[in-house]
Amino acid sequence: MDNMYRNYKDGYLEVITGCMFAGKTEELLRRITVLEFAKKKIMVFKPKIDNRYSDSKVVSHAGSSCESHVVFHAKEILDIVTEDTEVVAIDEVQFFDNDIIEVCDTLADAGKRVMVAGLDSNFRGEPFGPMPTLLTMAEFVTKLSAVCNRCGSPATRTQRIINGVPADYNDPVVLVGASESYEARCRHCHEVRNKPKRLGKYYGC
Repeated sequence: MDNMYRNYKDGYLEVITGCMFAGKTEELLRRITVLEFAKKKIMVFKPKIDNRYSDSKVVSHAGSSCESHVVFHAKEILDIVTEDTEVVAIDEVQFFDNDIIEVCDTLADAGKRVMVAGLDSNFRGEPFGPMPTLLTMAEFVTKLSAVCNRCGSPATRTQRIINGVPADYNDPVVLVGASESYEARCRHCHEVRNKPKRLGKYYGC
């Protein structure tokens, strides 16, 4: 087990985050594989809305996968996790409602290692659902970056493309998709049509 975990009592939360195509799910699956070799009792979950590659599996953009429990609502996870479960892994955590915060807290308090992966910001470049609170609660945070599709710089933003043009700020926040709808972009190449001006714009920033 990694050195950073050695002095921790059982029960903590770790968050893997970043923009799309940064390898969040791939990293989650890597950790699951390592823990399987260590003979840990693991349960994996994903939200029902995420059916891009499989209805039942957690699948990365690179093609790695593992079987998972598919749930509609966050609190279903508490009904499924067994007492002897040591590790709970949750992919696409940003799609759950705020009940996922209580679920992760409850599981960690019960001595489970809770590993979640999800987008930290939506296509608008704003915090995504429960992620800000989960990042604050977590004992460990891993933030991954991708490569900007436009300029090749490190990418931390998710660019939504609709019919070949950047999405409008007023479009729905949730639109499940992959490379047909999204790109990784850096701060300077990220575009959102009709996004309200930031305060700094009025001061020449």
